[in-house]
Amino acid sequence: MSNYQELLEQAKNLTSEEQLKLVEDLSILIRQQWKMTPKPKRSILELRGLGKETWENIDAQEYVNQERDSWNG
Repeated sequence: MSNYQELLEQAKNLTSEEQLKLVEDLSILIRQQWKMTPKPKRSILELRGLGKETWENIDAQEYVNQERDSWNG
């Protein structure tokens, strides 16, 4: 039987109050570990060029003109 299964069986034998306390304590423990895990820093430059293929073969001024025309109904 795995450690998880053993712990689950033990948790089933706890009172409702003890089970709730266990869940609360585990939640606190997990949050603390998550906060201590270093997150990789991201750069806005990673988005450079994303979706550029969408604009291939499209004239920028023509696109802007069409957008402006659509505002006027």
